[in-house]
Amino acid sequence: MNQFMQIIALIELSISCAVVGVWILQKFSPNTFPFAIKVFLTLLMGNILFWPLGMNLPLVAYVRGLTGDLSIVLTLLLWISLLPANKPAPIVFKFAVAIIALCFYPFALGLGMVDPYAWGYGSIAFLVAVLFFALVCGLANWTKGVWIIAIAILAWAAHWHESANLWDYLLDPFLAIWAICACIGMIHRRKRDKARSGYLFRPG
Repeated sequence: MNQFMQIIALIELSISCAVVGVWILQKFSPNTFPFAIKVFLTLLMGNILFWPLGMNLPLVAYVRGLTGDLSIVLTLLLWISLLPANKPAPIVFKFAVAIIALCFYPFALGLGMVDPYAWGYGSIAFLVAVLFFALVCGLANWTKGVWIIAIAILAWAAHWHESANLWDYLLDPFLAIWAICACIGMIHRRKRDKARSGYLFRPG
């Protein structure tokens, strides 16, 4: 059973890495890839990453050795990005993730007397807080966020990954970096737009 879960984890990560590869290719392409092409490229790159190709382990196993398992939240955000009508996560969600990460990681790494990471081992209060966050996503009209958090909780309850801590299913460093960079980019764009607006409407 453990070997089976290891294989599932490698497949999951290989698909996620392939999605990132498709996203990078799309950035350098002048045209938007059709959905069928995105799926084909994802399956192709994911397949390449999953097989050993003459090495002792699959390529994705070496990636996993560096990154560990991605959180379910980040994994699902990556996968749904392939959908044709996918809307990006709202800035409120990114801002909330950025704030949580900036508060969580320093304390989890030993700053202060509080260890929020311990809350992930079955704390009812923490689970209620996560459910409340999902409710906020629903009130913000982002139903995908509700489903993503719900699936993350179900994966934790089913011990889908090796970790038994709920935090590892909800948050990881890459998700935190993505959210922080998105918030910084949003602030920069607003300042730039404000500066341009002030220049355009400046008297004289």
